[in-house]
Amino acid sequence: MRDQIIAVQAMQDYIAAHSDEDISLADLAEVSHFSPWHAFRLFKEYTGFTPADYIRRLRLSWSALRLRDEKKSVTEMAFEMGFQSVDGYQRAFKREFGCNPKEYARHPVPIYLFIPYGVIYEEIRRTHQRIEEEMNVFVQIIHKPERKVLIKRGIQARDYFAYCEEVGCDIWGLLCSIHSINGEPAGYWLPEQYRTEGTSEYVQGVEVAMDYEDVIPEGLDVIVLPESDYMLFQGEPFDEREYCAAIEGVQEAIKRFNPNTRGYEWDTENPRMQLEPAGTRGYMEMLAVKKM
Repeated sequence: MRDQIIAVQAMQDYIAAHSDEDISLADLAEVSHFSPWHAFRLFKEYTGFTPADYIRRLRLSWSALRLRDEKKSVTEMAFEMGFQSVDGYQRAFKREFGCNPKEYARHPVPIYLFIPYGVIYEEIRRTHQRIEEEMNVFVQIIHKPERKVLIKRGIQARDYFAYCEEVGCDIWGLLCSIHSINGEPAGYWLPEQYRTEGTSEYVQGVEVAMDYEDVIPEGLDVIVLPESDYMLFQGEPFDEREYCAAIEGVQEAIKRFNPNTRGYEWDTENPRMQLEPAGTRGYMEMLAVKKM
C-alpha cells in the first residue's frame, strides 16, 4: 500500500514540476515505476481524478490566478495553458468556474480553485512520531493594520485536520481566489468574542482591506480585526514529507518562548494565525502580542 501511495505522490510531484509542458501517461508511468495502465488506475483511485482531468483542473486554476493578477489576455492564457483554441479554453473555464474568463479578468469574483493535496501527507500524519531534537525557529515582530477577514466557520474544530473533516478541504481553493492583503489565506484560532454559538474555535479565512466591498461568497462571515502587533515564528525549510515534524517543532518552540524577553506579553484578545506549511520557507505561526 505504501509503495502505491509513494508512486501516486511521485506523479503529483511530476505534474507540479512540469505544469507548463506536455505531460503524457508514459511520463507518469516512468516516475511511478508502474505500467501506464497501472499508473492510471492508481492515480484515479487515490486522487479521485484521471491524470488528464487533474492536469486540466490544475491548469485552469493557475490560469485564473494569472488572469486575476497579471495583464494577460484570454488568448495568451489559452495557448500558454496548452489549449488548442481560445473557444476550447473559454468553454473549459466556464464549466470549471461558472463564469467566462473575459468577464472574470475584468472583474475577478471568488471562485473555487482546484488545490490538490499530496496523497502521501495523510499517511505521514497517521505514522508521524514526535520529534526528539529542537529546531531553529526565527522570531520577529509583524505589525498588522485594522482589516476585515472573510472566514468560513466550522462546528467544533480546534485544529486544521478536524476542520477539514467538518468543512472539507475545498474551502481553501475559494479563499485562494480572493485577493488578500497578505498574499495568501490563513488558519485562525478565534478568541471567544469572534465566535458565534455552535461554531468552531479554528477557522480558515482571508484578510482584505477595510474598504473591501466585493462579493462575499455564500457561507462566509466577515469579522473585523483591530490594528495589532504579532510575533511571527518561522521554522527552518523542510522536506515536504516532514511537514508534521516541522509544525510540531515550531509549536514546541512557541510553548517554550517567553515574550517578556522582547518587552511584550501575549494578547489573547486577538486570534492566533497559522500559514500554509511550505517546505521552501518553513512553517509559520503568528501570535498577537502587546507591549508591556
